[in-house]
Formats: sequence, structure tokens, C-alpha cells
Amino acid sequence: MLLSFLKMQGAGNDFMVVDERHSGLPPLSTEHIRQLADRRKGIGFDQLLWISEPRHEGSEAYYQIFNADGSEVEQCGNGARCVAWVIAHDGASDAAFRLDCPAGRVDAQILDDNLIAVSMGLPQFAPGAVPFAADTEACQYTLEVGTETLDVAVLSMGNPHCVLQVQSVADAPVTRLGPLIEKHARFPAHTNVGFMTIRDRQHIDLRVHERGAGETLACGTGACAAMVAGRRLNLLDTEVTVQLPGGQLVVSWANEKSPVWLTGEAQLTYEGTVEL
Repeated sequence: MLLSFLKMQGAGNDFMVVDERHSGLPPLSTEHIRQLADRRKGIGFDQLLWISEPRHEGSEAYYQIFNADGSEVEQCGNGARCVAWVIAHDGASDAAFRLDCPAGRVDAQILDDNLIAVSMGLPQFAPGAVPFAADTEACQYTLEVGTETLDVAVLSMGNPHCVLQVQSVADAPVTRLGPLIEKHARFPAHTNVGFMTIRDRQHIDLRVHERGAGETLACGTGACAAMVAGRRLNLLDTEVTVQLPGGQLVVSWANEKSPVWLTGEAQLTYEGTVEL
């Protein structure tokens, strides 16, 4: 079987995008996803985005996100912008429209200069909503990782995030601490891990170890989580530029009653077909 796809990227976070709205083909098997994600023997990507018919009235499409290891996740901010790009270039009649994914509703806006803004919903801080093992909600928690004691922020952006501040992202122990925190016992569904340096109230540097994918060049929900974590500590303003290894994203968040907005580019790299 030949499968048509788009290869896309947002801030260096790369995707294989399959639009199956009209065929109704179900998502690929875990084995197929792992084979295609291999950067030497397959197509290579951080996540597979699978677009299907909308499941709710008023939505343009429903999309699912699968990591390179084949595991399905709830949300992906850079992926949401890529899906919005596909919908817009498929003849969407309006520059603002709605998408749906396992994490819920996503509002998208097509802006000038090839920028796309997506609403990532309300951040969730209750430990049970992340999920995270803690007796009460707090802006920061103490996390024991091996022989180290870390101060971390924990929240959900539709998927779980753990954020810790570091003096320099260049020297951050991402490859060492990322996998340990990802699978820490206090995160029963595992977690994404962000290493954040605050440069000033409107600029942060960030590296992210993504659950099921390892470190990526960018993580949209990770950028949102880091900004929200810093803002809750009164260290950041309502709009922040996030510098990631793969590029820049802008995150806006007014308060806990407002959704988080993520703005950045979504770019088509190439189109292709692959035989399964």
C-alpha cells in the first residue's frame, strides 16, 4: 500500500503528516510508526500527525499525535500549527477555525508572515490532572532524582510537563536528567521535561526532553509550560519569546482563567509517498 504524506517542521520539531480525512484509513501500527520514524532507514521524524474527519460539530478536523516510539500522546503545539497549515492550504474559507485532538479543542488563526497561532487551552495545575503524585497543589515541588533534590514546576498543557530552571541551557543536564525525570515514579503517565533559563521578563531559553521522543529541537507545549511556570512565579510577563535549539516561539498567557496561545511558523519540507 502506498501512503501519501507531508514532511513538515515547526521551529525544528519535525513531523510526518498524513491527511486521511477522505479515506478513513485508521492510524498506523506501532511497528510501522517506529520503522518510519527511523532517521537512517525510514523517513525520520519526532512525531507522526494523523489527520482524520472531525468528531465534533464546528471542527475542521481531528488529529492524533504519535511519538517516534509509536506511543500516542494527547497534544503537540508545533504539530497543531502544522495541522492548521494543512487545513488552511486545503481551502479553509476562514483564517480562523477550530481543530480537535485527544486533549480537546484547539482554535487556530492564520496570521501574516507565515505565522500560525493556536490556542492550547487552559493549563491544569491540580496534581491529579497532570498526573503527578502530590498531596496538594503548589507552584513548585521538591523532586528527588537519584542523589539530587530538584525544585520543579509541574503542570499539564493537555500533556504532562515538568519544568526546572537552570543557569544555562547549553550546560543543562538534559541527556542525563531528562530520561530519569520522564519516567520518575511520581509521574505515572511519564512526563515531558523542560530545562529553562530566564534571560529577562520577556525572553527565555529552553531545551526539552520529550516523553517518548528524547530531546527535540523544539516543543510547543513545552514552551507553553515553561512560560506558564515562570509566570506563576512572577518572573515573566504576559507575552514571552521562547528560544529553542530549532528556533523561536511566542507564548502569550494572561492569567489562570485564560487559554495559552502559541505562535510560530509551520513549514512544508517536502511531499512524498511511502510503501508500507
